Amino acid sequence: MHVIGYVRVSTEEQANSGLGVGAQTEAITTACAKRGWTVEVVADLGRSGKQVNLELRRALDLLSSGQADGLVVAKLDRLARSVRHASAIIDDAQRLGWDLVVLDNAIDLTTPGGRAMTNMLATFAELERELISTRTKDALAARRARGEDNGRKSAIPAGQLRRIVLSRDAGASLTRIARELTTESYLSPTGLPVWHESTVRRAYATAKRKELAA
Repeated sequence: MHVIGYVRVSTEEQANSGLGVGAQTEAITTACAKRGWTVEVVADLGRSGKQVNLELRRALDLLSSGQADGLVVAKLDRLARSVRHASAIIDDAQRLGWDLVVLDNAIDLTTPGGRAMTNMLATFAELERELISTRTKDALAARRARGEDNGRKSAIPAGQLRRIVLSRDAGASLTRIARELTTESYLSPTGLPVWHESTVRRAYATAKRKELAA
């Protein structure tokens, strides 16, 4: 099996031997050697978890197009910024049929036990979404009770939202706009590096409603 090893460190973490490039790379290559896998290691250097990780995006593109069989990372926090982000990547792996192995815990889509642990993570991600939804509803209800405006700002920056509107009004398809935003390394409202047609559709509809209300 041919896999991609993914390494990420921020500028500050490069000095930390436990999180450094060498430590992560050694852990990945050693684990792959024991399993008889060939591995290509890619790295995002000097990037924090809040930034778009270009090499991770490239790795995910290779996996989705069938040019690699799996992704191996030393630590879960090197792969994802949150449980929700990790769950989204796991969903893609399961949907598209490539394997994911995270060495610092039991996530391993190549084994029955690892798949069970992965499903547990997905359960916690769903719990996190429900808790966030509940807190949001409670906060909005409290604002209504105080007579305050419940209008919410878009999670998409104003300039980016304006670009979506202009492109759509000029005749660009939702799919094309999503592809361009992904290619140009804009984060989606959920913090993921991939835009979907449905996200662009909602953003455009919201912007147009605000225009009509103005």
